[in-house]
Amino acid sequence: MVKAVAKQIVDERENEQVVELPFWEVKTLDEMSESEWESLCDGCGKCCLHKLQDDDTEEVFYTNVACKFLDVETCRCRDYAHRKDNVPECVSLTREQVDQFHWLPSSCAYRRIAQGLKLEKWHPLISGDETSVHRFKRSVKGRVISELDVTEEDWEEYVIRWVN
Repeated sequence: MVKAVAKQIVDERENEQVVELPFWEVKTLDEMSESEWESLCDGCGKCCLHKLQDDDTEEVFYTNVACKFLDVETCRCRDYAHRKDNVPECVSLTREQVDQFHWLPSSCAYRRIAQGLKLEKWHPLISGDETSVHRFKRSVKGRVISELDVTEEDWEEYVIRWVN
């Protein structure tokens, strides 16, 4: 896990004690190192769910149908390093797309930081526990099925509302 300190400041109220601020509170997404960027992912797996978009309103609807490469127990990609080779349409979050993060769940650290919001208390960078996203029931663990188990034509039947 990335060390959560990016900058030290002096807190004058506490007799010149040094207060350490976490990198996500002092850096923009664009300023983060690659390891800091990657550490923002809480491992919820929500971005690996198939989504449907209304052609008229452009509203995005999440389904509980997960990419076949999502490990539904750990909520991590089984082959993250080669995900774009395995699934060419897999969306990789990049700094250039920050203005498009509206489709991400409202709990997503990338979206929250882009909007100037704090990380949730269950986020592993806050809790110090990589399983807290599951303990707080903020992940897809135990709630999804693989795309191998349902045809794409039936995805509309699997639209969910619990993502946000």
